[in-house]
Amino acid sequence: MSIGWRPAMRSALYGSDGFFVRAGSGPADHFRTSVHASPLFAGALLRIVERLDEALGRPTTFDLVDVGAGRGELLTVLLALMPSDLAARVRPTGVEMAPRPDRLDPRIRWRTGVPDSVTGLLIATEWLDNVPLDVVETDEHGDPRKVLVDRRTGAETLGGPADAADRFWLNRWWPGPGRIEIGWPRDAAWADAVGSVRRGAALCVDYGHQRSERPPLGTLTGYRDGRQVPPVPDGSCDVTAHVAMDSVAGAAGYAYQMVRQREALKALGIDGGRPPLELARTDPAAYIRALSAAGSAAELIDPSGLGAHWWLWHEIGLKVRGSIFA
Repeated sequence: MSIGWRPAMRSALYGSDGFFVRAGSGPADHFRTSVHASPLFAGALLRIVERLDEALGRPTTFDLVDVGAGRGELLTVLLALMPSDLAARVRPTGVEMAPRPDRLDPRIRWRTGVPDSVTGLLIATEWLDNVPLDVVETDEHGDPRKVLVDRRTGAETLGGPADAADRFWLNRWWPGPGRIEIGWPRDAAWADAVGSVRRGAALCVDYGHQRSERPPLGTLTGYRDGRQVPPVPDGSCDVTAHVAMDSVAGAAGYAYQMVRQREALKALGIDGGRPPLELARTDPAAYIRALSAAGSAAELIDPSGLGAHWWLWHEIGLKVRGSIFA
């Protein structure tokens, strides 16, 4: 039986035996994110945490919430890198549908939903691309119709007309005919997450596009064992689609900054430059370490890879507005 892509994705990713829910080592086995690529990424985020902590007046409790936490990798590294004073005040929380991982740092809280009240930083790295959405296609008359998918085979057929909410969104955010990935569920998910932040900031890091560069054939795809595969929604693979970042940014209801990851990380001190050759002569071991770090940094800022991701930043309730580049 064929159904819409949104319920198919929800079942495939978050059902009782869904891709992100079932036991195992987790998404890192199947695809590589900035979190998995290098601890340099966590180090850059730590600099943001420290600056935000100062802007908040070093609160007694600093909430650090990771939405789409995987197996807790980012929070684990951040806690390891964090200075003791901040670590004593931070309240780390992983938000994930999967059960709490074995041997996770006991300081990390684990829950399936975003906390109701956050004072600190809410982070979502490659979360919105996995928020289920529907797909529509324009038929020979130019009318948008739902794309239905067989959950076992991934075969698609055209269903009935797009509903009113889908039409409202695509008329505003997706110009022209073709295959359209309806983004309002991501807008709603991000607005809800940002709405939990009482004072502090929210940061979304994801791959996506803006209105002027929407892909006419869409981006829906699958990943399994490190390879791109057809997006069959049977729970055996990740099913993901790029995020309409401008739509998401506007939905939160707060002013925002949005830059590419390459620009953000370089402003935070990650440039991928090779260490000087003189270091190889004076301290070969240090040269090898620096060369390895440079390789990791280069991967994070690669404009054709992770460096092309978008960083979307909102500040909430701060008396002195700052910047992720402050």
